[in-house]
Amino acid sequence: MPIKIPDTLPAFETLVQEGVRVMTETLAIRQDIRPLQIGLLNLMPNKIKTELQMARLVGASPLQVELSLIRIGGHKAKNTSEDHLLAFYQTWEEVKHRKFDGFIITGAPIELLPYEDVTYWPEMQEILDWTETNVHSTMNVCWGAMAAVYHFHGVPKYELKEKAFGVYRHRNLKPSSIYLNGFSDNFEVPVSRWTEVRRADIEKSECLEILMESSEMGVCLVHEKRGRRLYMFNHVEYDSTSLSDEYFRDVNAGVPIKMPHNYFPHNDPALAPQNRWRSHAHLLFGNWINEIYQTTPFDVEEIGTDL
Repeated sequence: MPIKIPDTLPAFETLVQEGVRVMTETLAIRQDIRPLQIGLLNLMPNKIKTELQMARLVGASPLQVELSLIRIGGHKAKNTSEDHLLAFYQTWEEVKHRKFDGFIITGAPIELLPYEDVTYWPEMQEILDWTETNVHSTMNVCWGAMAAVYHFHGVPKYELKEKAFGVYRHRNLKPSSIYLNGFSDNFEVPVSRWTEVRRADIEKSECLEILMESSEMGVCLVHEKRGRRLYMFNHVEYDSTSLSDEYFRDVNAGVPIKMPHNYFPHNDPALAPQNRWRSHAHLLFGNWINEIYQTTPFDVEEIGTDL
């Protein structure tokens, strides 16, 4: 089954060209099934790029998925037009009465700020608490993952001496996990962050389980059984050129930045990077959505009553 998104969303044509099946509201109504309701709280400045990355992964599922784009109400996006936001996004205040089978919270370029200094932190806390009663399963990514694991478990983040930046080998620590079904024993994942969470702090909580880890970059993916939450501290959703876009942006701005590790062929920025993580990104999101489908209540209004 395809993903249902507005047919005027910029991502629509790109997804069609890539072979991702998408459908309009009219076609979706003809199918006598309940589509999974997935919300995307997009905290990134370039919302169009991020919504495409996430829709690409969610849309690869064989299930029909209805994707709702959501933003923080009191925060003004710097790199996305107001027209785009008004046309395709709702604020959390506008959707907080709804129930969602799945909910994705993205990263945000505010890692070096203490959580309490983030202007929308009070609203983020409300949203995170709301997911416990209105969402069946959440996928928290990068800063969103750090913020969530801090809010729910008090796990701190630590500033790195230099940016963790590149493509790194990771180990599959729990091959039997439903979320790692089909994963190799080791695989590569893009990393781009200025902070980290540490294994010792995560291990203090009995309900947190580390699923992926790198000997160089540390913890990558954590699962919380009770709350059906996943914490992904890196960027499996990245496009082939995402790291190079960040690298050349900083180079052109005169910002000190090292070449991303294990990314450009022969460490030559003139050569186009190859995507070596796409298949595992699709596996992770596909496994997540399949688990949601297997366990979510048929009546969406019953979500949150079984925890």
